[in-house]
Amino acid sequence: MASQTPPTAQATASSTERPAVSTWNPNNDPAKTGYDPTKRWANYFNILLGKMNQEGQEAFREDAYIRNEARDCNNCDKWRDYLFEYSPTIRFMSKNIMDLNGKLDRSNVQCRRCPTRRVIGEDGKEHTVRQGGGFSPDHGILICANEMRNQGHLEDTLAHEMVHAWDHLRWKVDWSDLRHAACTEIRASSLSGECRWTREFFVRNNFTLTQQHQNCVRNRAIRSVMNRPSCKDDVQATKVVNEVWDSCFADTRPFDEIYR
Repeated sequence: MASQTPPTAQATASSTERPAVSTWNPNNDPAKTGYDPTKRWANYFNILLGKMNQEGQEAFREDAYIRNEARDCNNCDKWRDYLFEYSPTIRFMSKNIMDLNGKLDRSNVQCRRCPTRRVIGEDGKEHTVRQGGGFSPDHGILICANEMRNQGHLEDTLAHEMVHAWDHLRWKVDWSDLRHAACTEIRASSLSGECRWTREFFVRNNFTLTQQHQNCVRNRAIRSVMNRPSCKDDVQATKVVNEVWDSCFADTRPFDEIYR
């Protein structure tokens, strides 16, 4: 009977090692990016110590979103249902949308994971674009569950998209017209609460005391217009936002004033 020799230490090690493969970026090289999917805590330290580059951080974030998709969507669904039931802002917007023969509820406000998009910028380089949600006249509202930090964040995002919905029903927005897009983005950022002082101070570390709300609204509107296919660059986006600023920022309908 032939004797069986135990496997060598090298063979044992190779059979138990897990390949460092990123679901988001299968071509990820831990030696170059600093991100190793098999080493959870080492990744956190690499980020803190500046040893993980931008590509690695993107793969780290997106892999986490993929792993936590079910949890994130469940939380988003729960928060959405609560807000439609108890949030004064969401209930108010829902009623005003119904007054215009529209309807938004859990059937057409969907929570989904939104992967980061890669786009080619004016500089010819690839950039990543993340979003919290979106409105479609044909489908309703999409909430990016993986980007929602908490119920308050979802409330701001949902209110933002509901302002778009109200504007579309009230004025039949031409979404291909940059002036129309700029106007509704100004109104949505101003009325949703996402630019209130506490959000800027505690979340975005913006400690400006004067013109903070206006600056936040303007910057967010410019970024949103820039992401539209027909917008050439930030110069055009800024020009369009400035052209419609006075009338659109002053228009708080359906609210009497800026409440949040």
